[in-house]
Amino acid sequence: MMDIVLWVVAAAMAVAFGIGGASQVILSKEKYRALAHSQHWVDDFSPGHIKAIGTIKLLGVIGLIVPPLAGILPVLSPIAACGLMVMAGAATTRFRRSEWGLMAGDAAYLLVFAFLAWGRFALAPFGGWAEHRSCSRG
Repeated sequence: MMDIVLWVVAAAMAVAFGIGGASQVILSKEKYRALAHSQHWVDDFSPGHIKAIGTIKLLGVIGLIVPPLAGILPVLSPIAACGLMVMAGAATTRFRRSEWGLMAGDAAYLLVFAFLAWGRFALAPFGGWAEHRSCSRG
């Protein structure tokens, strides 16, 4: 059951961060900023930085989903969740900009990615990782 919950949460987060990352890569800075009230943070970054952030998000999404689906190094999935947790830590930019009302969303993303990492490291690890852990214990 926990495996299903983790897959559903990972898929939802992959869609959310995938759309956000793709938007950052594809759209101009001005068009991305105009998407929503919450995107004013881009004023503090160059277009190149925004595209780099979007690319990092997309790489994290790929790491979250593809390795376990392909059965190749599934441990990369919880590691990707840890990386995306850092990306969700954009609350520091919100803090600096005094965007207090928007920090709750960033904190929620951070907590969900922390849950995914914990879930895949401890609660319901993927088969290869669980077998490796049990073999390394002796």
